[in-house]
Amino acid sequence: MALKITDFVEDAGAPGIIAGIGAVLLAPVLVPVVTGIGKPIAKSLIKGSIVAYEKSKGAFAELGETWEDIIAEARAELAESKESAAFETTLTPGESAPEHGG
Repeated sequence: MALKITDFVEDAGAPGIIAGIGAVLLAPVLVPVVTGIGKPIAKSLIKGSIVAYEKSKGAFAELGETWEDIIAEARAELAESKESAAFETTLTPGESAPEHGG
């Protein structure tokens, strides 16, 4: 069933019609005012975002390096534990692993 403009007008009633007419009449006045206010606010938000991005780039780079260091240390510990497990399995039952001097 297709909507007709008359159905909309009947459903909206007098207050809806008055609001619609008011919006049409005030749009040429309100749009420039909203645009005039909105543009500086939008520009200020964009500038703030750019500054925050620039400041965070260094922090994210440092975080990435720290994360890579942690991963490298974990891999080294895993490799060391695999080597020591392989060494212990090659010992004969009567032998013991040599003591590490510190």
